Amino acid sequence: MLRSMTGFGQAIGVVGEGSIHVEVKSLNSKFLDLNLKLPAALSEKDMEIRNLIQDRLERGKISATITLDRHLAGAQPARYHEERFIAHYLELKKLADRVVAPYDTLFELALRSPEVSLEEGKASPEILEKLMDTLTAALAHCNKFREDEGRVLAGKLGGYIDQIEQGLNRIESLDTGRVDKIRKRLRDQVTDFFGEEGFDKNRLEQELIFYVEKLDIHEERVRLRAHLSYFRESMKSASGGKKLGFISQEIGREINTIGSKANDAAMQREVVGMKEELEKIKEQLNNVL
Repeated sequence: MLRSMTGFGQAIGVVGEGSIHVEVKSLNSKFLDLNLKLPAALSEKDMEIRNLIQDRLERGKISATITLDRHLAGAQPARYHEERFIAHYLELKKLADRVVAPYDTLFELALRSPEVSLEEGKASPEILEKLMDTLTAALAHCNKFREDEGRVLAGKLGGYIDQIEQGLNRIESLDTGRVDKIRKRLRDQVTDFFGEEGFDKNRLEQELIFYVEKLDIHEERVRLRAHLSYFRESMKSASGGKKLGFISQEIGREINTIGSKANDAAMQREVVGMKEELEKIKEQLNNVL
């Protein structure tokens, strides 16, 4: 079944008296565009988290936010080199005095200076283990959301394909005897213009055969029906967005060829309707995984 690229999932993992909150949002995008926000205490898991998100969600514009509540965030505070901090602070204060600048931000700047931090606050192994379990649960919820949205999209796409097929059925009805009618009309027009004996009938027949062959749409009809069937079959795939995009291009190619060969006002109206349904398909495919 199809999956939408639009999704949302969240999960909470409990560790002792604290908890981990994970929230994942996903929108449509041609590629994986991941924006990850997590506390410094979990930075060692950054790459593992990114790999897991890519593996489970594949692609889309994804925003993932991971937070620790105060019970876990302060479990193992960072340590700092006091002498280096004081040296940086005094140097910054001296520069501020020279330019008559306020001291408001000097503390934070000195704290972030090189070699001041001895050890970032790190999460315990229990927190890290629960983190990955919680992230996995949030991603599962996001994928469930995507599957639900995918069922809605599949219903819409199937309806558009049905409309194109109905248009094709009407074109096939209109195509019955169309070429023979065109052949007769052309022969009658030539006869009216030149008279019965004013032209070579064999040569005329050869030219008519050559002309009406260009109007034949039997092969295009067969290919278009095959493409519609293949589209329906491919919608059963979990990740068929790009594949469906390629099939829709082939559908469009056959519809355009039928339109260029039709030489019939009623058939042209059906072609316009089929193109309209195809545009709806292309628009919906932008959000299919």
